[in-house]
Amino acid sequence: MSKIALVDDDRNILTSVSITLEAEGFEVETYNDGQQALDAFNKALPDMAVFDIKMPRMDGMDLLQRVRQKTNMPVIFLTSKDDEIDEVLGLRMGADDYVKKPFSQRLLVERIRALLRRQDAIEGVAMPDTEENKVMQRGQLSMDPLRHAVTWKGKDVSLTVTEFLLLQALAQRPGFVKSRDQLMDVAYDDQVYVDDRTIDSHIKRLRKKMRTVDDEFSAIETLYGIGYRYNEE
Repeated sequence: MSKIALVDDDRNILTSVSITLEAEGFEVETYNDGQQALDAFNKALPDMAVFDIKMPRMDGMDLLQRVRQKTNMPVIFLTSKDDEIDEVLGLRMGADDYVKKPFSQRLLVERIRALLRRQDAIEGVAMPDTEENKVMQRGQLSMDPLRHAVTWKGKDVSLTVTEFLLLQALAQRPGFVKSRDQLMDVAYDDQVYVDDRTIDSHIKRLRKKMRTVDDEFSAIETLYGIGYRYNEE
């Protein structure tokens, strides 16, 4: 049974969403603010979390920043209807997805399931020994799907689930272009709608993380109006 953490200062959302998730078979923990959640996470981490952005004491952005210092567990942001800046900033900081308020609880459940499936696949839970699970070496890049481990020029790079899948998709065929639509198919289930900006934000954060170990990292090339390409170095 997967454990989901809900962090929101709106008690009605906490109550209604937790009832829905528990009915779907999840174990749910609820927190009224970011600091309360962080204190609990320091003792034991959930399998994934859903954060509201605007909260007292510690908001969702601050909480995500602190969480990313110790774990790459999947995180979904809840954002207000018109907070596009918050959505983009959250993705750049390492959120895996976002859902706008007011939202369909069924849609939220589907997004949670999609992220947990991808996390299980990357961590090798009940995964057969196939070519897709073997370590991939592309020039200076090494990716181990079963350990969710990435190295660039021999140095470890910590990636979220979505970042890992996007880099893996690009690196599988160096020199070949993948459109944003193709990358969305890799990173998201069919029932989850995202726009081009979401993929762009993930790629920007992926590049930034790679540059933390290599200031001259340029393996991911943008082809404006077309998509992205991984160039093996």
